[in-house]
Amino acid sequence: MKRRLAREKAFQSLFQIEVSDIEPEAAIAHVLEEGEKEDEFLHSLVFGTVENKQEIDEIIANHLENWSFSRLANVEKAVLRLAVYEMQFHGDIPVNVSMNEAIELAKIFGGEESGRFVNGVLVKIVQHFSK
Repeated sequence: MKRRLAREKAFQSLFQIEVSDIEPEAAIAHVLEEGEKEDEFLHSLVFGTVENKQEIDEIIANHLENWSFSRLANVEKAVLRLAVYEMQFHGDIPVNVSMNEAIELAKIFGGEESGRFVNGVLVKIVQHFSK
């Protein structure tokens, strides 16, 4: 499975976990098409994000301007969690790749302004950690 597709499936899994409160294994199983196998990258994205959710949510919440974490739409929440997980825990992935992939996911699955919103939050997070 290509990484872009794995990210999309990871996003879909994280979204399901958020809205349906299901286990990660079940969420992954729901997003895989018949005959499609879960790969290591997809597994690490979903389980890593879930396992580090509290730390990731604090990072996101601390970088929201004039917005509270509880007001985030589920799409933006899942995209941001996935991107922050990648940037914090996958040192082998360039930050700009994680950001670009997150912005694309937000544009595809979110509302009209989702891509810009996700970009703005991630820029603040990256600036904070690059100091």
